[in-house]
Amino acid sequence: MPEDTHSSATSSATDTDRFERLEGADYDRVNEFLRDRVAFTAREWAIARLCADFRTGTGVEMTTLGENLPDLVPFMDDRYTRQSVYQTRRSFEEKVREAGATFLYGAYADFFTADEIDDIAYEATEIARFLIEVEGASLSHQTELDADERIRNAMEAVHRASRDLRYDRCPNCGERLGEDAIDSE
Repeated sequence: MPEDTHSSATSSATDTDRFERLEGADYDRVNEFLRDRVAFTAREWAIARLCADFRTGTGVEMTTLGENLPDLVPFMDDRYTRQSVYQTRRSFEEKVREAGATFLYGAYADFFTADEIDDIAYEATEIARFLIEVEGASLSHQTELDADERIRNAMEAVHRASRDLRYDRCPNCGERLGEDAIDSE
């Protein structure tokens, strides 16, 4: 997770410095760039980021975000209703969950070698880092290490579960394998 992703409680909806690197960028160009790399749109990216930045103990003031969207995000030209902001954020969340399920399914189903999964994870990490930088945030070394550790633990759990699913029986004779045989894999 990026550091400094939440604005202070005293920030107004118009004093954020997110997406400064995209000043003057055209929405369609940003959208095309994202389409080639991730599963979400420029609109979903901007709104999800702002909803996270302006989240409070009682939620997000979606009306304020929607009304100030062109002032908050340089590549957004239109204002959005509260409902549009909510729907867009929800769409982003669904796409993230679907992408995660797709990745894990590919890993569980043994569609990729360990090296291929490592390559996919590396590329995804580089794209995520780049997007965080474009948002105007940065990752501390410790935050990166913590995220890497969580990912490593998750991938080890995927490997164990996949191994257990595949190797609970001998592939040659069909006899049930004991824990010793499974653990040695």
